[in-house]
Amino acid sequence: METRETITLDARAQHRLYVLNHVLTGGLTAEEAARVLHLSIRQVRRLLRRYRADGSAGLVHGNRARSPGHRIAEPVRARVIELATTTYAGVNHTHLAELLAEREGIAVAERTLRRILAEASVRPVRTRRPPRHRSRRERMAREGQLLQVDGSRHRWFGPDRPFATLVAGIDDATGRVPGGTFRAQEDAVGYFTTFAQTTDRHGLPGAVYSDRHGIFIVEQNRAPTLAEQLTGKRSLTQVGRALDAAGVAWIGAHSPQAKGRVERLWGTLQDRLTAELRLAGITTIEAANAFLPDFLERHNARFAVPAADPEPAWRPWPEGQSAEAVFCFHYRRRVDRDSTVSWPGGDLALPRRSDGRSWAGRSVVVQERLDGSLWVSHGELCVPLGPAPVDPGQLRARRLSRPTEDRPELDLPSPPRSTTPDPRPGWTPGPDHPWRGRYAGRGR
Repeated sequence: METRETITLDARAQHRLYVLNHVLTGGLTAEEAARVLHLSIRQVRRLLRRYRADGSAGLVHGNRARSPGHRIAEPVRARVIELATTTYAGVNHTHLAELLAEREGIAVAERTLRRILAEASVRPVRTRRPPRHRSRRERMAREGQLLQVDGSRHRWFGPDRPFATLVAGIDDATGRVPGGTFRAQEDAVGYFTTFAQTTDRHGLPGAVYSDRHGIFIVEQNRAPTLAEQLTGKRSLTQVGRALDAAGVAWIGAHSPQAKGRVERLWGTLQDRLTAELRLAGITTIEAANAFLPDFLERHNARFAVPAADPEPAWRPWPEGQSAEAVFCFHYRRRVDRDSTVSWPGGDLALPRRSDGRSWAGRSVVVQERLDGSLWVSHGELCVPLGPAPVDPGQLRARRLSRPTEDRPELDLPSPPRSTTPDPRPGWTPGPDHPWRGRYAGRGR
């Protein structure tokens, strides 16, 4: 009993069959068929020999239905699909290929991984949008010329966890992230910590590029006060004062698109960092800050690019300055006659000066550093007021209840003082009170 084999020809094989039939019937020559099929004459003659010998089956590729010799084994493919849908669920394909190689010892190319998951009907986490034409600014030529900084409020520890803010910076020339920290919200301490990490590892940048947040600029739309008009300088925030003291220029962006490099960084970190925090079981800000340096080192090795000019532009600290003393909170205070300064929770006693002089009547700066310790500085003299606490807590810029004559270092300008006496609430002087008698004759 004879059986007939069914042969399925694809579009290319059907086209070749049509042309070869014309060659066999004399409608075309081999040279003309070669031009039509975009093949050499030798290849056309080979096809003719196979067609005469095997019929239509001779036009089917010999590797059809054969498994490639370099095909990934089925157990490995099954393991990849299992990990992609369980342990690494929600991780994009590029990141997944890197994690499989680092943690599972499974080396799979990204394209192969995409094909394996597509065959298993595993949908990609992120869809690729068609590229848009944008006129992008050229990168700076040297590393350290410009540092873009920003804060990203996101559910970094999972969709069911509270929001947290990651404050970080990115070098404009290389795309390297020199430092960052997690905070409960975007605040001055986050930027102080980022700048301190950057200067400790690399040096001072030439300029900082950020949005026009109130952390960097004081009420940019208000009219200048009389003191600001007399001095010719606007009041500075704590961060603005620190950058000015370090000699770092500040540039304010007018739109998110202007600082696109740091905005694109948030897209990468919100995808990759959240996945790795989940895999590490991290759900607190303290644990995330301990995990962040190792992650940033791997991130920089993966995404940083060489600068156009290999000579870095980072600057060393000026003589007599340090990151601990500059990137912290400064409050200018007037020393009382008993060598104390006012401070929330009680007055602070200043230590005896090494030169034997008195502190009384002097204008000093109280530094509240990132570790919670208090220092006092006057000119080139800087001495500690007490050891750092075990837990500095959530530092914030203070609004001191006792204003001083010189307030350029405070976070916000204080309202103007009132010259009218402030009587006790609910009390009115009587008609025979000495206060009334003293001023009764005035104004008449």
